[in-house]
Amino acid sequence: MAKRQAVFPEGRHELYANHAYSAAIRSGDLLFVSGQVGSRTDGSPEPDYAAQVRLAFANLEATLKAAGCGLDDIVDVTSFHTDPEKQFDTFMAVKAEVFPEQPYPNWTAIGVNWLAGFDFEIKVIARIPG
Repeated sequence: MAKRQAVFPEGRHELYANHAYSAAIRSGDLLFVSGQVGSRTDGSPEPDYAAQVRLAFANLEATLKAAGCGLDDIVDVTSFHTDPEKQFDTFMAVKAEVFPEQPYPNWTAIGVNWLAGFDFEIKVIARIPG
């Protein structure tokens, strides 16, 4: 059995080391990306919800890029929301900026009551090109 191949974006290595997990794991031509949040450079949550969601997507893109992927390579998305009913319109507006046209990736959104101080988290599975 092949050993897991960890993938990390530029910077942010301390975040993953402190919490003992990898940003993503490559398995064959698939990339399994851990939940990405809208953390500022010091690791704290971005307080503005829309900015936090945009930052989570930026952190996601950095992780995908480290594996040679992009947003178009995403096939499955799971997002976590602390107050889905209140956050839905803002989230959908940001989501439309990131994924402006079809085909959209498969998506599951889940309401949760705790994300370690964050209000949004996103994890994906992507196919690595080539």
